[in-house]
Amino acid sequence: MKALRLHELGGPEKLVIDDIATPQPGAGEVRVKIKCAALNRRDYWITVGAYPRIEFPAIAGSDGAGIVESLGEGVDASLLNQEVVIYPAMEWGDDPRCGGDNFRVLGMPDQGTFAEYICVPADSVYAKPVHLSWAEAAALPLAGMTAWRATVTHGEVQPGQNVLVTGIGGGCATFALAWARGHGANVYVTSGSQAKLDAAVELGATAGFNYRDDGWHKALVKASGGIDLVIDSGGGDGLHNVLDTLGKGGRYVFFGATLGNAEKGLNMAKLFFKQVRIQGTTMGRPQEFRDMIDFVNAQQIRPIVDHIYPFAEGAAAHKRMQESEQMGKLVLEIS
Repeated sequence: MKALRLHELGGPEKLVIDDIATPQPGAGEVRVKIKCAALNRRDYWITVGAYPRIEFPAIAGSDGAGIVESLGEGVDASLLNQEVVIYPAMEWGDDPRCGGDNFRVLGMPDQGTFAEYICVPADSVYAKPVHLSWAEAAALPLAGMTAWRATVTHGEVQPGQNVLVTGIGGGCATFALAWARGHGANVYVTSGSQAKLDAAVELGATAGFNYRDDGWHKALVKASGGIDLVIDSGGGDGLHNVLDTLGKGGRYVFFGATLGNAEKGLNMAKLFFKQVRIQGTTMGRPQEFRDMIDFVNAQQIRPIVDHIYPFAEGAAAHKRMQESEQMGKLVLEIS
């Protein structure tokens, strides 16, 4: 089979398509012929060494959708030829609060979805929502589930609440917008790009604010009356303005820190007098993935796909991820 592999660090230009042996499903596994796979920022970070315990050659990719075309011993025969979406991780464990010691994401050290075939446990495949294209289905897993756990599980989003999603444009942020809107919340967004703010409003955001503008957070509070839930992946010193948008009993849930750590300390008194809750999160467990898929089917939600690349242009897709130009998910058409 063909696989997009990384043999050395140096950025997306080091990615190459190799011919390697097609994997065989073991007991309890299925082999999926990948139709489409989607990128996450993690995949770019691996190419530049900004990820722990990188092993070469690496086949990255956590998101994939395709057709079950081979079964390992003991697998239900009804799965054969089924169109599926793949749960993007392995071995969450028994504690719903956090993944266990063996929990890991597909795509290094385990083989990822940037290949024509992948073998995964049979209980890691879920029926592809019939209203989704292959590209839309592949866009769903990692970013969708990360945003689901942040917005629904930890964020406890409710109808009529005000939600702020920072850095709209990335895959997780666009899903957080969709999940919050789908639960009846009013969603506000930030970006440094007016085009992305306009696109978010077209997708249902109540309003957008440019975080480069002085006093944007005060304007947001005036417009909204205060935020109940923040979904953030930026961090950095911009965190302080974001926290200032929260009203009493507000929740700040974050799953990334693309801007690094805040250099200034938190205003502790303001936080405890408001009884603000701060919650870190990442990924999600299989039950949350199942709940998300059910929600997508019930609400007929379609993931936002920014661009679909041929498999041979995988490096170009990673470069677009590097430049943060996308509005939604970047997808590779594998077969």
